[in-house]
Parts: sequence; structure tokens; C-alpha cells
Amino acid sequence: MLDEARAFALTAHGSQMYGDRPYAFHLEAVVSLLSGYGTDAQIVGYLHDVIEDTRVTEDEVLARFGQRIAECVSLLTDSPGASRAERKAGTYARLATVAGAAELALVVKAADRLANVRSCLIDQYHGLLEVYRKEHPSFRRAAYREGLCEPLWRELDALLNGE
Repeated sequence: MLDEARAFALTAHGSQMYGDRPYAFHLEAVVSLLSGYGTDAQIVGYLHDVIEDTRVTEDEVLARFGQRIAECVSLLTDSPGASRAERKAGTYARLATVAGAAELALVVKAADRLANVRSCLIDQYHGLLEVYRKEHPSFRRAAYREGLCEPLWRELDALLNGE
């Protein structure tokens, strides 16, 4: 099912770009970070942006990949809002309530954010990096769960705290 998720996501994202690179670059970066967290984490990693950034619906993800995957992808889809601040506030409030099997979404969210921060550093996107730094305390309060994916959080904290 991992290959199916990859093909589905790449088709859905089509010619979408991630900065100056094809969107596949971002998806592969996220999935690579998830390699030690199991196949379901990697599947969600490929699909994490399909509802938010493409025409794919939650029902399509549910029909193709099942309840747990669809729930996690839905949790990772930004809440509606007029600005980034509004969208993130809604998303973080939702993430703060996640427990049980759905915590898989939090692992993927940490990997997604770490991949984004790494890209900002490599590509010298200083403005976006500052946005991530500013959001980090709120993001961490919402998405961090002790013992869930500590290596991802250690690197993310270090990069955003300038260590």
C-alpha cells in the first residue's frame, strides 16, 4: 500500500512545486524521516497534504486507504481561516486533543515540520524559517507527546532554537 500511496499523492499533486523543486521532493523528505515509524506513518507521510493542497477529498482517502489513514490525513489538513495565523491556530487546537491511535498524525506532523525547516535552512528561506521559529512554542504545545518521536523533536528544537 506504500507504493499506492506514493503514486496516489504524486498524481494528486501533479505539477505542484515545493519552492523550486517538484512536490515529490517534500514528500520524499517527509517519508524518509518516517522510515523508523512504520508503514502507516510513511503512507500518511505521502498523503499528508493531499486534502489541503489538491482536489482529493477525505472520502477518497477513506475509500482508498481506510479509516486510520484518512483520520490522520484529515488531522493534518489545516483548518480554514483567512490568514496563516488563523489556520494554524485552528489546526493546533485540533492537534492538541489527539490521543490514541490518531497520535500517528502527530509523528507525521513533526516529520513534516522538520522537513520544512531543513528545506528553509538549505534554501536560505530566512523569512519562512522565522515564521516556523515564531510558531514553534504553540506548535510544540499542540503536537508534542513525550516519547512519541523524540529524535524528530530533538532535531526540530535544535534547529529552531539555533543550537
